[in-house]
Amino acid sequence: MSGQFVVVGGSSGIGLGIVKRLVADGHHVTVLSRTGEAIQSMDNVTHVVVDVTQDEITADILPDTIDGFAYCPGSINLRPFRSIKPEAYRDDFELNVIGAVKTINAALKGLKATSSASVLLFSTVAVGQGMPMHASIAASKGAVEGLMRTLAAELSPNIRVNCIAPALTDTPLTERFFSDADKAEALGVRYPLARTGTVDDIAAIGQFLLCDASSWITGQVIGVDGGMSSVRK
Repeated sequence: MSGQFVVVGGSSGIGLGIVKRLVADGHHVTVLSRTGEAIQSMDNVTHVVVDVTQDEITADILPDTIDGFAYCPGSINLRPFRSIKPEAYRDDFELNVIGAVKTINAALKGLKATSSASVLLFSTVAVGQGMPMHASIAASKGAVEGLMRTLAAELSPNIRVNCIAPALTDTPLTERFFSDADKAEALGVRYPLARTGTVDDIAAIGQFLLCDASSWITGQVIGVDGGMSSVRK
């Protein structure tokens, strides 16, 4: 049965991968993003031009019923702690946390209009692993994990809330790490599964968590990270 889904940041990267999978399964997707060239020709997709850090987000731009909601915007601000200014922390928090809060608030009416709905957020493997150069992004994504668990408790039993924590994945946001083939291969060697991630690696789990196949999963951080968070070779 087809459903109504909302994907914030669904016009590129992992968000676009999730949109493609949902549409292929016959669902309708409303995409909130600043640009939408990649989705203009797609059937069953409605694009709403929104900047989540600047614009007011209201329920009237979203479907009346929402079966699943994914917040996919992210940042990758990797610098030594001593060189990160407070403004960078604020910017990362605004995008990763406040943007999620604003859009989830707008989506709540539609999510509550269904008997069973799902919310998907994104963290990073760096929250649990303590990686150098990740102070700002790990701080904001750690807040995302706390938000996810709180919402999972508060919105149960009819709305499930989960989080994916990827490791390095080949997306437009991380393209500088993959511009050199030899460098990209060397990065992959660090992982127990001997490669970095692809958009579809993450989107496949995102689709699963958004749909009824995961109907007994809530409050979880799912590591999709090639084994980095739990396995040592």
